[in-house]
Amino acid sequence: MNISEWLLQVARVSPDAPAIRCGLDLHATYGQFAARSAGMATHLKDSLGIRKGDRVALFMQNCPAYLEILHAVLWMGAIVVPINYKLHPREAAWIIGDAKARVVVTQTGTVFASGTELAKTCNELGLQDPALTAAAQSSAEITPPADTGKDDVAWLFYTSGTTGRPKGVMTTHGNLVAMSLAYAMDVDSPTARDNSLYAAPMSHGAGLYHFPIIRAGGCHVIPQSGGFDPAEIAELAQALDNLVFFAAPTMIKRQIAHARATGYDGTGIKTIIYGGGPMYLADIEEGLAVFGARFVQIYGQGECPMTITVLPRDLVADTAHPNADARRGSVGFAQAGVQVRVVDSDMRPLPAGEVGEVVVSGDALMKGYWGNEKATADTVVDGWLRTGDLGSMDADGFLTLTDRSKDVIISGGTNIYPREVEETLLAHENVSEVSVIGVPSPEWGEDVVAFVVATGDGPCDAPQLDAWCKSRMASFKKPKTYHFVQDLPKNSYGKVLKTSLRERIAQELEGEHQA
Repeated sequence: MNISEWLLQVARVSPDAPAIRCGLDLHATYGQFAARSAGMATHLKDSLGIRKGDRVALFMQNCPAYLEILHAVLWMGAIVVPINYKLHPREAAWIIGDAKARVVVTQTGTVFASGTELAKTCNELGLQDPALTAAAQSSAEITPPADTGKDDVAWLFYTSGTTGRPKGVMTTHGNLVAMSLAYAMDVDSPTARDNSLYAAPMSHGAGLYHFPIIRAGGCHVIPQSGGFDPAEIAELAQALDNLVFFAAPTMIKRQIAHARATGYDGTGIKTIIYGGGPMYLADIEEGLAVFGARFVQIYGQGECPMTITVLPRDLVADTAHPNADARRGSVGFAQAGVQVRVVDSDMRPLPAGEVGEVVVSGDALMKGYWGNEKATADTVVDGWLRTGDLGSMDADGFLTLTDRSKDVIISGGTNIYPREVEETLLAHENVSEVSVIGVPSPEWGEDVVAFVVATGDGPCDAPQLDAWCKSRMASFKKPKTYHFVQDLPKNSYGKVLKTSLRERIAQELEGEHQA
């Protein structure tokens, strides 16, 4: 089943229901939403030659037309390749090339230079392209979505590891259905009265959650700012009511700070779903004190999108159970349709309370990595996804994450991969060695910190390295601070001891507090 069938069905039953808003302004009803997506799909097929199974990349900021073009791609049985708009165009171009995308849709149509290798293999299409706009507004009869099987890929999401290039996670129509059903069972009860706000990038988890909202016939709200603004969210919640949104813990901290400063009590907010990084116990308790029982925690990965564990709102808010604090500090229990275990290095289940690697199996599990059978075989073992996260499970099935076996830094809810930053810095002629770590940040969750050994052959300072990184990668990946050192701590095998670097930062912070 093509998951865009959900959009068509709601459009048939409730054509005049509000479907997409930009702020408070109505952008499209469900009838218009479906008609525009179907019209765009015809344009992609007839004018650009896109066929079932072809890849179409989306590289743009949140906007009302994002959902329309996304469903246009799915409508014809093609594959969406959503790319984080914060990435540098050079980084996005690599993803587009690896996916062998035939078309990349951008807001302006002028992001990528003509005459490049990318331009020779991939057309860039702007959202305001006259032919695309005309196709979206055509009044022709809606052609139903193309037939697809549950194992056909719908969503090709690129997620990086700590080594090598980003990997394309193949998410099928069946995976998206399983994720959506788990959402309705465990996370929230979507209704036609819901207003789903997209303050986080729609290329990631926030965008994935639009599928169950479509099935329920709820409205999709794109903030006029295009991103996260606590004051704007508070205003929209009070004006629209039943506001639902996904946010990283750092976003929630900002929303709570705004509420504290203005006296806002969460009126109009139905549900805040949080994940994508650690939520400290003190922070969620402050959130409960300000907003009440409106919080749901989820834990997922690109390889099992949004669908590993859940901590429902009643358990987030519970204070009566003897293990209430421990449960609130956990990431909850397995979502419907998946199994979760904690295992040793040989994939054998560990007893309750013992720390091991978290593995998951179920209908939401990815089909595999695009064009990378070895990575797939290394990551999915006998049907179980090796998450790379370490944790323990109690006797009641509550999972507590203790660490990441990978050195991924999560800043503002976005993954940053140290090796990528390290390789960028090492390409500078005056950098000899470098090691990048994440350190706790009250604002962003974690900050990127680089320890640099200079060659001594020329100038090498923080402003220079900042400019170097900015010209080669997305700004949010740049180190927040640089520590210039004579050498890096290493073990007897020459491996850099990042634990020692973290201890050094911790000691420095402790010294600052004592001073």
